[in-house]
Amino acid sequence: MVAKVKTAKPLNVRARRKSLRLHGTIARDLGILIVSGRYKPGEILNNEVAASDRLHVSRTAYREALRILAAKGLVESRPRTGTRVSDREKWHLLDPDVLSWIFEFEPDDELLYSLFELRKIFEPEAAALAAERRTDAQLTRMAAALEAMEKHTLAVEEGRIADQDFHAALLEASANPFITSLTTSVSAAVAWTTIFKQRNSPLRRDPVPDHQRVFDAIAAGDPEGAHAAMAHLVDMAFLDTTRSKGPKLRQAKSLRREVAAG
Repeated sequence: MVAKVKTAKPLNVRARRKSLRLHGTIARDLGILIVSGRYKPGEILNNEVAASDRLHVSRTAYREALRILAAKGLVESRPRTGTRVSDREKWHLLDPDVLSWIFEFEPDDELLYSLFELRKIFEPEAAALAAERRTDAQLTRMAAALEAMEKHTLAVEEGRIADQDFHAALLEASANPFITSLTTSVSAAVAWTTIFKQRNSPLRRDPVPDHQRVFDAIAAGDPEGAHAAMAHLVDMAFLDTTRSKGPKLRQAKSLRREVAAG
């Protein structure tokens, strides 16, 4: 009797782990369909009975997947009406999973431009604060990240991880807890845009010198220089993306400027 109990426990653990992987996979697949526009805002998803039968999964796994999507603002469930795709204004766009789903295929032009617009708003300010507040340990971490970026390049995972670490250390050096709380989102944005820029061909230029100028200004305690260097870095990252994306994104940027100019 005791032996049977000992055997049952690891089986339950394995089953639970499999279930966790399963509903995460379902959430990912549905999330990609939503952010790519396959499922439109306001569209009602299949009920859990029909969906679980179609996907050949348990109702529990499908229900848990919907809970994941609801927590990220992608869907909302209402009594008697079912689960509906939320308006994009409710999506948690800076959620690392949502960002990864956006870049799984071809991201929406306006959405991509808006992401860089957001980076241009707060990353230069974070760099300026870092120039005033950074510690020696944070400088050392940024310097090590730069060295790794140069050694490995952004074409490989080691270089991309170093790039993320550079930006994470910079945000931490701002000593602003609200800015620091954006580290995971910024790291995801940096990682996925870097991968996206190289999906068809290698990067046309080396972005390490842009990062070096940001580092030099922060190390020198020059807030204005750090702000300008980071703004330039984001601008050049956006330019690299427009080259990869093609003319439509450049047109979107041009249109935004025309609207802003009145």
